[in-house]
Amino acid sequence: MFDVLIIGGGVSGVSCALILGSARPKPFAIDKKIGIITHQKSCSLQNAVFNNAYGISPGKLGSELLIESLEHLQKLYPHVEQISGEKVLEIRGEVGNFTLITNKNSYKTKLVAVGIGASNPFCIEGLAEFVISHKKAAPEKNRLQLQNEDHLVKEGVYAMGTLAGHRSQLSIAAGSGASVATDILSLWNEGKPTQVHDALGK
Repeated sequence: MFDVLIIGGGVSGVSCALILGSARPKPFAIDKKIGIITHQKSCSLQNAVFNNAYGISPGKLGSELLIESLEHLQKLYPHVEQISGEKVLEIRGEVGNFTLITNKNSYKTKLVAVGIGASNPFCIEGLAEFVISHKKAAPEKNRLQLQNEDHLVKEGVYAMGTLAGHRSQLSIAAGSGASVATDILSLWNEGKPTQVHDALGK
């Protein structure tokens, strides 16, 4: 049983995983089992180049970022389990007892964070009732999002990045994933507002 499973190895998913992974020294997070299904095949970063993203060197390729971000996650936070080569097909259950069914396996998790992009059609069964037209994308793009309130789709299920209704910008997607991570940390920390910072001398 995972405490949280993140779906998607793009910007929002890995950003969420990095924040959650960095919280392990905290008493409320030390025993939490965190996983990420790192499906990247359809990620929009595959064809991207970045010149206007904060903290990223101009000319950086999105395809490079996809690889480097997972290496970063593995190197600093190896306790975050990376599940590669699988695609989530269905989510069943309720908060505290979800089952994620992939093309190869099934997994149990208490919480789910979904960051797979806003392409049409939406291919995860179990969340169809929450699918709506994307509110911030051009209509001709035919993009979708999950209806949510501050990333929360329903109890225990979070949407991130463009799937949460945000515009397609790397900085926005990264912030969305980080926001969901801090919401989960706050939940684990008895509802107390929580964030995790690194600082010199710590």
